[in-house]
Amino acid sequence: MVNESAEPDDASQLAAHLAPSLALLRAVAAEGHLTRAAESLGVPQPTVSRTLAKLGDRLGTPVIARQGRGIHLTRAGALLAAAAEDAMRGLEAGCRAVIEEVDPDRGRVTFGFQHTMGSTLVPPLLREFRDVHPQVRFGLLQGPRNSMLARARSGEIDLCVVSPLPEHDPHWETAPLREEPLVAVLFARHRLARRRRLRLAELAGDDFVATRPGYGLRQIFAGLAERAGFEPRLAFESEEVDTVRGLVAAGLGVALLPPGDNGPAPGTVEVPLDPPAHRTIGLAWPADRALPPAVRTFRDFTLRNFNGNRRTDSH
Repeated sequence: MVNESAEPDDASQLAAHLAPSLALLRAVAAEGHLTRAAESLGVPQPTVSRTLAKLGDRLGTPVIARQGRGIHLTRAGALLAAAAEDAMRGLEAGCRAVIEEVDPDRGRVTFGFQHTMGSTLVPPLLREFRDVHPQVRFGLLQGPRNSMLARARSGEIDLCVVSPLPEHDPHWETAPLREEPLVAVLFARHRLARRRRLRLAELAGDDFVATRPGYGLRQIFAGLAERAGFEPRLAFESEEVDTVRGLVAAGLGVALLPPGDNGPAPGTVEVPLDPPAHRTIGLAWPADRALPPAVRTFRDFTLRNFNGNRRTDSH
């Protein structure tokens, strides 16, 4: 009989009340018997009976009815049991994901890095790690330095490889991996193309081709130019280092870049600087966030096995 005195619930209130009973409703629907349902969940049979009775009182209509020695769900009970089945499947999938997330050998790592590191630095690192931890899954994101750091701060990225590192910043933990030289990239017929070394200030009167603001190389270049005593005249800005090299090869300016992976691009030369210049490449992750086990495993593996690694900053 419908309970006339029961106050109607809105859907959110009813769902909140029903949530603890989802597994119980699902078991009753599957077993068709209170005792067997209780045994499948490892709870006393009276607890199942009381819970279902209270649920019926809350709804204003029973959710089960006797049928011989067993029970069957009422129409209201069947509707809720179907919803419970769908909800429990989603919850179980989430629980499986959490179990994998906290397993250092089965979790997921979202790894960010700058474009200039995606061809030679990152692939061998991932290959070596997956040789030891083959079930760890990766999501890879590439972009400018500032974008990688912002996405790490927001939680979208677990770890990122950037240069320069956000050192002396309490919001970050950092660990240098290696130093990479920077060279002047000149058009093959540039007036200084035959030099064995050159001072950056000797290029003060040239047009420069550089990456856009927010890119790590742009930040490093701006700092080096400032220390050399001049403000560079920027003719072109690009998002891709290969495009920068191509513009230099076309005689449209000079650039400050890491050496090419396969030597100077056709039509260009690479001249070391005097004094030498370099960029420090390293890992960065938010200082105020606990890393999941798989992420910690990958971080520690990287610091332990990266060629040329000397950890000098261990906040």
